[in-house]
Amino acid sequence: MKGLNLPIIGYMHSPYQEKFGIPRQPNLVQVESYIEMQAPYNDLLAFEGIEEFSHLWLVWQFHDNKNQQDSDKFRPQVRPPRLGGNKKIGVFATRSMYRPAPIGLSVVRLKAVKKQGKSVRVYVTGSDLLHGTPIIDIKPYIHYSDAVQGAQSGYAQAEPQRKQVIWTDAAAAQRDQLMHRRSLNAQTVSELEAVLSLDPRPAYQEDADRSYGLLFAGFNVKFQVGDTFVCITEIMQ
Repeated sequence: MKGLNLPIIGYMHSPYQEKFGIPRQPNLVQVESYIEMQAPYNDLLAFEGIEEFSHLWLVWQFHDNKNQQDSDKFRPQVRPPRLGGNKKIGVFATRSMYRPAPIGLSVVRLKAVKKQGKSVRVYVTGSDLLHGTPIIDIKPYIHYSDAVQGAQSGYAQAEPQRKQVIWTDAAAAQRDQLMHRRSLNAQTVSELEAVLSLDPRPAYQEDADRSYGLLFAGFNVKFQVGDTFVCITEIMQ
């Protein structure tokens, strides 16, 4: 059976410039991003009435998954990070990127639809999409049917715990200098701290002495992780 041939209607522009650090679910961090619509879908008429909805469903493609499994080599089980990365469960019981069809689904908050020259942009918050992610479709979120009261979420019933984010004196000085030069703003700092508070390390890594690097919104950030905190040790542009 042949697969579907789906159009790409736009591309995500996001501060998440690498997979490391992206929240594992949407709406955990209210990072602002936007979808650059592609012709012929960059028509404001296609969005008439959308302002009546607070949230949208985004249907998108895992485009940077270099280990995407081939359909001829189907692996029925994966190791979810939420379970520590050491327990296998069925792929269809997870939202793992390693699945037969590289398709993702995320709920985001709609901020605005704007036309800038020939470009139409859909601004959203709460996305968990990598910069450059192809968007396949946009649909309105319907509260009475999409929000199921009393639903069970298995091993992901509760939101992950957050850690306190602190800065070393040296990193704080770098941050303040970047803000003074206006290459870094308070919103980006707040978004970065929210991302790091979720502890982006792989679930099996618990080395408190190890230094990690994260590329976020054009800034190279280094940090270390303790039991209850994340310490930013460097931020450079």
